[in-house]
Amino acid sequence: MPEASTEISLRDMQQLIRDMYHEKDVSRGIDGTFMWLIEEVGELASALREGTPEEVAAEFADVLAWLTTIANVAEVDLTAAVAKKYGSGCPGCGRLVCTCDNQEKP
Repeated sequence: MPEASTEISLRDMQQLIRDMYHEKDVSRGIDGTFMWLIEEVGELASALREGTPEEVAAEFADVLAWLTTIANVAEVDLTAAVAKKYGSGCPGCGRLVCTCDNQEKP
């Protein structure tokens, strides 16, 4: 597993979270884990409003970790899912630089 000072790919991140927490995550289940994710999203919102850059970065990391946890419990390979959905461009317009209307969710 990569050292803390190295770059971590999405695949490495998913494996790192699995290695650290999988037994606890499975016992908590998707519903319980989802509640932790929502709490972290709230903390991210607060940090974006009034946190330091370091606090904002830490909250982004927490949200990503909890999202990764849910993917592990649901047995979703995030690397494959992201590649399938976004690897060829925007899911809405199909372009690498999105041209969808700003009011639309691509």
